[in-house]
Amino acid sequence: MKSIPHIKVGEVMRTEVHTIDPMTPVRDAMRVMREHGVSSLVVLRRDERDELGLVVVSDVANKVIAKNLSPDRVDIYEIMSKPALTLDIAMDIRYAVRMLGDFGLSRGLVTDHERKLVGIVTLRDMVLAYVEHEAKTVEA
Repeated sequence: MKSIPHIKVGEVMRTEVHTIDPMTPVRDAMRVMREHGVSSLVVLRRDERDELGLVVVSDVANKVIAKNLSPDRVDIYEIMSKPALTLDIAMDIRYAVRMLGDFGLSRGLVTDHERKLVGIVTLRDMVLAYVEHEAKTVEA
């Protein structure tokens, strides 16, 4: 009988997360993305009752450039997705992949059991980890 891999989101996530204040102009956010070689930034909470947000390159493309708006006059809070989808660090990646797929998303924010941001995970990284793990199981 084939063993189904049990891989937790925390095993695949990236712990280096780049954050931004919601009041940051889009041009400055794009500069941060370029400097760090990333295509998304986590938008910080205003307070403990607030939720995390996420801004990705496609938000800038669709909500700023395509509408011929100035990236100096649009702030991140105007184009971000909020609340961002969060995944528990202990969640099995099979369920995380399903959740992202159900919402048509390519990434999710990873939180610990106290809602603290601990990482970010992409659909790509989870799929590759799953297939890689399965290939090792077949070889064994």
